[in-house]
Amino acid sequence: MFTAQNYLMPATLEEAWVLNQSKSNKIIGGMLWLKMEHKNISTIIDLSALELGSIDETDEEFKIGATCTLRELEQHQGIEKFFAGMIRHSLESIVGVQFRNLATVGGSIYSRFGFSDLLTAFMALESYVELYKGGIISLQDYVNMPYDRDILTRVIIKKRNCKTAYISFRNTATDFPVLACAISKIEEGAWKIIYGARPGKALEFENNLPEEPDLADIDGAIEKLKSWEHFASNMRGSKEYRKALAASLLKKAVKHIMETAGA
Repeated sequence: MFTAQNYLMPATLEEAWVLNQSKSNKIIGGMLWLKMEHKNISTIIDLSALELGSIDETDEEFKIGATCTLRELEQHQGIEKFFAGMIRHSLESIVGVQFRNLATVGGSIYSRFGFSDLLTAFMALESYVELYKGGIISLQDYVNMPYDRDILTRVIIKKRNCKTAYISFRNTATDFPVLACAISKIEEGAWKIIYGARPGKALEFENNLPEEPDLADIDGAIEKLKSWEHFASNMRGSKEYRKALAASLLKKAVKHIMETAGA
């Protein structure tokens, strides 16, 4: 359990940013991971007063505030409809509803955990993060950036017409995923395949699937996976086990998209 000397709720982002420049201070979200750490914090910074909890939809994009909870994201009808349930599928196995009522989108994406279902799903879409000082950066670039003291204010998902699928494998329900796979296929025919919980953080698997792949094309992608050296071992599964799972998840996800496209 952590201890904190002070609790502050800044009235502006500038105030929050200035406070966050001290390494002894900490921005808090749902505190679901923080509470398991053993550290002394000078000041915890609560962003609740900064109106970052909404999901705003325009004709071009969804803007998801950093303090929006995973449960609010899961239940958003606009996101559910536009991405055909993909985001909901990525969230529904995360611990339980009580957990998702507290965990925030900002905390999940800023942390860039290897096991993050949400990061894996967002990376399969055209997604960006909005940083208070750093501006708007593609999520693909943000994932590989070093941690700094900037404040993640929003996640932006562009409305590109696409077919999507999200599949994960867990040893037990509500556990961290052994492996996760998120796929999108845009109207122009390009496929984007992301693997998360490798156990490293989400990473794109470059592929050459045609617009309408047949079994031979899928088998070709699976053969390429055998030489993809971005899986590793941990307590949940070996590198070899994850490679076998990756092939199975890829086949299921592509099949789901093709069936949806033909519906």
